[in-house]
Amino acid sequence: MRLEAITWERLAEAVAERVLTTTAQDGSPWLRVGVDGAPAARPGELAERIGDVLRLRGRGVLVVGTGGFLRPASLRYEYGREDPDAYYGSWFDTGALWREVFGPLEAGGSGRVLPDLWDPATDRATRSAPVRLPAGGVLVLHGPFLLGHWFPFDLTAHLRLSPGALERRTDERERWTLPAYARYEDEVRPAESADVLVRADDPRHPAWGGLP
Repeated sequence: MRLEAITWERLAEAVAERVLTTTAQDGSPWLRVGVDGAPAARPGELAERIGDVLRLRGRGVLVVGTGGFLRPASLRYEYGREDPDAYYGSWFDTGALWREVFGPLEAGGSGRVLPDLWDPATDRATRSAPVRLPAGGVLVLHGPFLLGHWFPFDLTAHLRLSPGALERRTDERERWTLPAYARYEDEVRPAESADVLVRADDPRHPAWGGLP
């Protein structure tokens, strides 16, 4: 795929404009956007930019990070604190994401989304109250390993880092996670399955493959 230079501002504008002309595939009154990428690629920053543009266009928006849906430490660290396979398959509570985030946004759902569930710092439930997303509103979910779970996204973007850039931009204390991202690339091929591909090797100069 040929990639063209773009700014983060223009990228957020383009994605938001596409969202405004998109209809939920399942007939739901809400739209669900996924911004997939390793923490080093800063998917949360793009998600917030998209959310800001949509709010300026008059849409209700809820930006949610999968970091608030980690499993308890007893489950995450069952095979040790630095097990890349556990990080890939067991750290994030996909069941809770289905139940608390996507379920309420199905056709006929309540629209009441839980913004987070678990605080990894305290290893306790956050006890956050659900947030009601109005009809016509947009969920923007960001985090790693979002693709491959059959989450009902209406639009997805993948922030790709080359293996070298991923290693350089990942904190040394977190480099034990790198094999998990290699496995994700091999098994899910997110660059091919996402609607929007963004190369983020240089955070100052992203490039993208356009919109489908």
